[in-house]
Amino acid sequence: MLVPRVVARGRTVHVLGVTAHPSGAWVAQQARNLLIKLGQRAETLRFVVRDRDVKFTATFDEVFTSLGIRITKTPIRAPQRTRSPNAGSEPPGANAPTDY
Repeated sequence: MLVPRVVARGRTVHVLGVTAHPSGAWVAQQARNLLIKLGQRAETLRFVVRDRDVKFTATFDEVFTSLGIRITKTPIRAPQRTRSPNAGSEPPGANAPTDY
């Protein structure tokens, strides 16, 4: 289930639509619908942050870039590197205090 939404200035949330089977064309149409709904306020948008899902096609990006709105993609997920290589290899309670 895809529920694309837009947060404008941290206060207003616009739900663009709901579908169980989204396609690139559907997502691009939702972007067009948003700009129509916003009217003149669409000119105040500076950037769109989106993930790297294949549903966000070049057509989706063009809807916004045609108005001078910059597209920012979220970073690619990388494995968390903060844990030590042996983390989780000790049995539970191995480091628990023994004197009470």
